[in-house]
Amino acid sequence: MERKTHKIDASGKILGRLAVDVSALLRGKNNPNYVPNQDLGDFVVITNVAQMKFSGKKAEQKIYYHHSGYLGGMKKTPLERLFARDPKEVLKKAVYGMLQKNKLRPEQIKRLKFE
Repeated sequence: MERKTHKIDASGKILGRLAVDVSALLRGKNNPNYVPNQDLGDFVVITNVAQMKFSGKKAEQKIYYHHSGYLGGMKKTPLERLFARDPKEVLKKAVYGMLQKNKLRPEQIKRLKFE
């Protein structure tokens, strides 16, 4: 099986719309021989991630949560701060959440590259 490489320019595109397209390419839904239980997806290279846009008030209102495992260890990071620190991480989190939740997901997200 030969995997193709898709280059996508993220400048001026909305985060969620872009993540949907990227996750479909990573899963291989554009291939005619798509099967849900096999990893037939392609490589995706994304450029100009820092020029991506957000719809509505997501930049101010969306918050990412994670827990340290200790009591009172809930950590909150607003989308604005995470995007200022690392815009690639914002897109990666959006795409990761759209991939199917099974053993194929870690292998598929490895094919997402940034320039």
